[in-house]
Amino acid sequence: MAHDSDDTPDNLVTVRDLHYAIDTRVIYKGVDIDIARGRITAIMGPSGTGKTTLLRLISGQWRAMSGSVDFDGQRIAKLSQRQLFTLRKRMGMLFQSGALLTDLSVYNNVAFPLREHTRLPERLIRDIVLMKLEAVGLRGARDLFPAQLSGGMARRVALARAIALDPEMIMYDEPFAGQDPISMGVLLRLIRRLNDVLGLTSIVVSHDVKETLGIADYVYVISDGEVIDHGTPDEIRNSSSDWVQQFIQASADGPVPFHYAGTSYAKDLLGAEPR
Repeated sequence: MAHDSDDTPDNLVTVRDLHYAIDTRVIYKGVDIDIARGRITAIMGPSGTGKTTLLRLISGQWRAMSGSVDFDGQRIAKLSQRQLFTLRKRMGMLFQSGALLTDLSVYNNVAFPLREHTRLPERLIRDIVLMKLEAVGLRGARDLFPAQLSGGMARRVALARAIALDPEMIMYDEPFAGQDPISMGVLLRLIRRLNDVLGLTSIVVSHDVKETLGIADYVYVISDGEVIDHGTPDEIRNSSSDWVQQFIQASADGPVPFHYAGTSYAKDLLGAEPR
């Protein structure tokens, strides 16, 4: 599906004619996506449609079979390992599982990327860690370990770690999965506030329709390797696509059928069609 607009300097990430497959399974077939600088862009679609794969392609973990993925004008596929390593410092990632280091305290989890990627003195690292934990409301939990945290708290600690190096862009992989309503509300507010206050660019990968449409500035709906529709949240809510409407309304039947294709039920039960 062709994108309506040409490349502009306002796009931090530009994806053009992206093709990708795993073995014989086609994940993307000619996808165009723009991630606008300073905005929250949502990538939505059913489970198994390659939303997380897109994040791996943007971060250079995987490489496109054809087409291009550019970050701030740099072609990801053409970067050396050292250049890619440097570029990734400009990206933060909130993994679906949180991926906290279980043997480290909350404080040391957030301090980890600072110790790994900078030569800052420990006194300055302490100030930064406390600042990031304060931003997510968990400065008082700094001495706890991951096993002592609720699911929502663990996700917030992971977010503090993701912003430790002050990245330009954060990628959120299913940030609302498994969260209770209160934790989800906290995360929604944090994602929106951090994006605006820190001037971040955010990519939110999710199939949680209501929550994602509530904070996104722009939305892409993906299925079967293609962009089904894209636009502002209001444009997506009013999409003329039956598929998009089925997805956002959570309808059991529509273009995506409830029943997997097969022989008739009667034939399966009786061995023949009833007379």
